[in-house]
Formats: sequence, structure tokens, C-alpha cells
Amino acid sequence: MEVPLEAGDTYLLPERISDLTGLGGFGMAGELLAAFIAAFIVGNLMLAMTGVAGPWAKRKITAAFTDRIAVNRVGPWGLFIIVADAVRLLAKEMIIPENADRPAYDLAPIVVAGSAMLGFAVIPMGSGVQLADPEVGLVYVFAVAGIASIGLVMAGYASANKYSLLGGLRAIAQNIAYEIPLVVTGMSVVLFAGTLQLSEIVAAQSEPLFTIAGVTIPAWYALVNPFAFVLFLAANFAEVGRNPFDTPEAPTEIVAGYQTEYSSVYFVLIYLGEFLHIFLGGAIIATIFLGGPAGPVLPGIVWFIIKIWAVFLLTQWLRSALPRVRIDQLIEIGWKGMLVLSFANLVLTAVIVALIESPGLWG
Repeated sequence: MEVPLEAGDTYLLPERISDLTGLGGFGMAGELLAAFIAAFIVGNLMLAMTGVAGPWAKRKITAAFTDRIAVNRVGPWGLFIIVADAVRLLAKEMIIPENADRPAYDLAPIVVAGSAMLGFAVIPMGSGVQLADPEVGLVYVFAVAGIASIGLVMAGYASANKYSLLGGLRAIAQNIAYEIPLVVTGMSVVLFAGTLQLSEIVAAQSEPLFTIAGVTIPAWYALVNPFAFVLFLAANFAEVGRNPFDTPEAPTEIVAGYQTEYSSVYFVLIYLGEFLHIFLGGAIIATIFLGGPAGPVLPGIVWFIIKIWAVFLLTQWLRSALPRVRIDQLIEIGWKGMLVLSFANLVLTAVIVALIESPGLWG
């Protein structure tokens, strides 16, 4: 099993590139170039996975769940549909509503996609792939992921369309209702780990939990506190707008919500941002509950990718299996259910940690 480095010994990807290429000898300019190369690598890795997930994997998975035939004519296994869809969408005419409020209309797709990309900057992906490791890493990733809510409201308001406006208002109502439980549940992990630094949270999960028949089970927080894990999963699905919480873009009610008036490259950016946030949610879940890149035999980066794809598979399973809840039900679940349960989990976790760490308690 790949054991993550201790936080103080973390060897970040920009530093690794700087040492390998000798860019460190060029001072600040060399360090900035090394950081840009590292960000380019991580960004393109995420964009490549998103490019596979949106046009191809989503269709294949949904078809498997619903007993249908998905894309299979364009290239082997239909893989070239990725290229075909990219050309088709980017070649479409960009139609902008006459009364659109620009530049808010133009900036919204960039905000939605960009906020997810910023989140990956602090995620420890294993095999030395981590751009930065601030002491407040978990707070940072929650903060930048939440910026997407602003982009959705901008898109809905600036489109001069009542259905888009409804979608934007639903998005902000949903995100407020579920972001608080999401963060509070995440803080229960902080109580166990004693830090907000993501590399240390991953390192804490490398400790053994128990041993069965000679097999050591690591102390992943999904095993230590499965209740918090389930709560976090549910709140994350609401944050990324997956079933049963996809009301901000409910096609049967408000056409497509906040993205109704977007076409061509703007639609691509919003669609891309949606899947980037799904993968960012999966990356956060893998990091704070599933041991990050830890796993046997395979390199850490491979295990990390497997884990976030597993979360993506779960979102598509729910998309095929669960109906959409009404907006009033969604808000009620968030404020009356998830919020109460998340605070109850936090208090219970605090009590357990206090009992474990209390000196002399066990004689």
C-alpha cells in the first residue's frame, strides 16, 4: 500500500518539476514556470477525464442501467463520439439573448468551470502529484467549489429568461441548504485528524484500524465514521446537482434551468464545469474518507483515479435509479434533515474524540 508522505515532507509537483528540469536555478521566473507546467499537467488530466465522462462514459453507463444500446458507431466502442461531440458543439452558432446582461452572461460559464479547476490545486493525488499543500487545504477546497454557485446565479439572472432565472434561484437555494451540512460533516473528519491540511488528513488514514486474518484494514474515515461518509455523499450529490437533487436544471419543469440560453462554447464550458465539479466532489470524498491515493500494488495516482471514477459511477447509477425530488422536498430534506444530522454527527464525533484522547480515562 502506498503510504503518503508526512505533511512536513510533502514533495510537491512544482518542486519536483523544478528539480528535474533545473528551472529552480532561474529564480522566481523558473519557479513560476515550473508551477505553470505542473498546473498544466493536473488541469489536462482532469479535463481528459471529463472529456471521456461527459460525451461517452455517461451514455455507456446510463445505457447499461436502462438496458439500451449506447454510442457504438463512431470509432471503437464509440469512443470517437468524444471528438464528434466536441466538433458538433463548438461549431454551433452562439446565440446570445437580446436582453442578456453582459458581461455577467459571458463570465458565468468561466466561473462555473474555473472554480472546479481551482479546487484540484490542493488535492493530494498520490505519486507526487499535488500542486500545493496549504495548512487550510480543506477550507480552501470548500471555498473555491462554492464559487460555482455564483456562476449559476449569474447565468440564470443574466440570460433574460424566466426559466433560467428559476434555475439560478433553485441552484442557490439548494447550494445554501446543502453546503452547510457538507462543511459541517467535513469538520467531523477534521476532529479525527486534528488538522485542515489535506496531506495530513490522508496520512492519518494510513494508520491501521484493525487486522483480520493477517490483513490490516487502514483507518479510512469512511470505515471509522460511516454515518458521516453517507451524509457527506448525499450532501455532495446535492452540491453537484445529481439525482435526486438535479432540480436547478430539471428538464421537465424549467427546460434546462440556468443553462437554457447558452449554446456553442458557452454551453460546453457549463457542461464541462458540471462534470469537473462531480470529479472534484469525488476527489474530496476520496481524500477525506477513502484514504486519498492509498491502495495496494498499484501506484497512488492510479488508486486515486479509480476512487473518483467510482464516485462518478455512483452518481450515474443514482441518475438512472432515483426520481427527482420536488424543490420544496429538496429544501425540507436539506434544512430539516441533513442540517440536523450533520450537527448531531459533529457533536457525537467531538464526544468520541474527547473520550479517546482523555488522559487516564481507561485507567
